[in-house]
Amino acid sequence: MILENKQKLLFMKNIAILTSGGDAPGMNAGLRAVVLSAAKHNITVYGIKQGYQGLIEGKLEILSPESCRNLIAKGGTVLGSARSQAFMSPDGRKKAYENLKNYQIQDLVVIGGDGTFTGAQVFMNEYPDISIVGMPGTIDNDLYGTDYTIGYDTALNTAMQAIDKIRDTAEAHQRLFFVEVMGRDAGFVALRSGIATAAEAILIPEQETNLNELIEIINRRHLQPGASCIVVVAEGDDAGNAFELAKKVEGRVAYPEIKVVVLGHIQRGGSPSCFDRVLASRLGMEAVEALLSGKKGVMLGQQGLKVVSIPFDKAIKHHQKISPYLCQLMEYLSFS
Repeated sequence: MILENKQKLLFMKNIAILTSGGDAPGMNAGLRAVVLSAAKHNITVYGIKQGYQGLIEGKLEILSPESCRNLIAKGGTVLGSARSQAFMSPDGRKKAYENLKNYQIQDLVVIGGDGTFTGAQVFMNEYPDISIVGMPGTIDNDLYGTDYTIGYDTALNTAMQAIDKIRDTAEAHQRLFFVEVMGRDAGFVALRSGIATAAEAILIPEQETNLNELIEIINRRHLQPGASCIVVVAEGDDAGNAFELAKKVEGRVAYPEIKVVVLGHIQRGGSPSCFDRVLASRLGMEAVEALLSGKKGVMLGQQGLKVVSIPFDKAIKHHQKISPYLCQLMEYLSFS
């Protein structure tokens, strides 16, 4: 993106940034990039604590470049996050608007997912003098318009490393493990981490689970040398969570003992990967440039090697689709 509107630079002195929804590794890297990029244009950045709720409560503080030192490697979000019921009401949004005006802010960067961008869209519809640009921050990678979301790569690597360790003990005892990863509505983490760890089966919400077929796969695996078996389950799989699935196959598989591991929130934490640091840094810089050029109501994403702008209404209404190619790859590379 290039700076198209020089007049905007003369007018804009303050911008604000918040993180909302579930935390994702790389959010702090994105925050750092916004602050440093704004500083190049002599623009002051206000950090909003606890997302939209903090905006309603007036929890704003100036973020200096010095305050962002070492943030690029830090997981979570130093601004904090909260799900705000108050922001869903007109009165709550009015209070948020008044706080922005009190700080002479009309430009806002939000990092989050569907709910974050939905709130931003409603807010701008009510207060059109506010310009909001979004950055996709979610480990689920389910936002339409971007190949990757901030935090997804780190979550993948966390899941992969955990499953590799589970495989070691599974092989030592020739056991069957159901490993549940995050993905209530999307199976991106399950599919890629399962392929990367040579899981015998991968269950995702986008595909219906055939229980009889799953049992057949598990029993075929038991007959092979080194008969450990790993089944990766997205938490939103239609057949149930990992514990429910383990109960459904109990007594119908050759393995005498079934173990269940739920990775849970370990996938959200930790230092972001190189990919997530670079992605967040790039999108943070582009977010400032987008506001300066007069853009609003868009989510910035990466398609191929390019940064693109996706209108909030498209990013909200549509969802990233699971790759048929990766599903085929999973089937081709299965030992069973």
